Amino acid sequence: MGCGKPAPQPFRAFRVKEDMAAIAVERDAELMLRAKDGDEASFDALLARQRGPVLHFLYRMVGNQAVAEELAQEVFLKVYRARTAYEPSAKFTTWLFRIATHVALNHLRDRKGERGMESLDVEAYEAKPRQVPDPRPNVEQEMLREVRLDRVREAIQNLPGRQRAAVLMHKYQEMGYAQIAAALGCSEPAVKSLLFRAYEYLRGRLADCV
Repeated sequence: MGCGKPAPQPFRAFRVKEDMAAIAVERDAELMLRAKDGDEASFDALLARQRGPVLHFLYRMVGNQAVAEELAQEVFLKVYRARTAYEPSAKFTTWLFRIATHVALNHLRDRKGERGMESLDVEAYEAKPRQVPDPRPNVEQEMLREVRLDRVREAIQNLPGRQRAAVLMHKYQEMGYAQIAAALGCSEPAVKSLLFRAYEYLRGRLADCV
């Protein structure tokens, strides 16, 4: 009596979410290992699963859809060429985003000093918490929102390449410090330093943009 009580529902939901995430990670590694063995269909399936997140990341990095498409092709060409050397020693997404980050940073270095790139399409970053918007904003509210988004886009666009990459992986890809460190080829303290400097800069630039 009093024994064997079921676990609280929120805990169960959390465990289910964790299990599903683990299955997705294992699925990516399994597909890559099959591609390593010459299974082209598995590589196509992996491309279908990961192309969207990689393209989204690259677009936010370079700020141009056409360039992001080209860079995504380069990323997956590198993945395909490296398939025979792949070992599942880390999460597949960590390995994948290490390649994507390297490609994006190389592009930014090559294009350093150029201007006129298309603005980043950033909608989720918030320098400070804000009220839930009216589902039917009036014209003035919509105009203010567009001005605010332009400020956010400009601020993120002005971040140095490695800081920008760290913020995008942390904020939008929901990667942990260890994953970001592996992708950037640095230590976790270095990642924390990159993020601290980036968020401090963004807070300063967007302090009046609430």
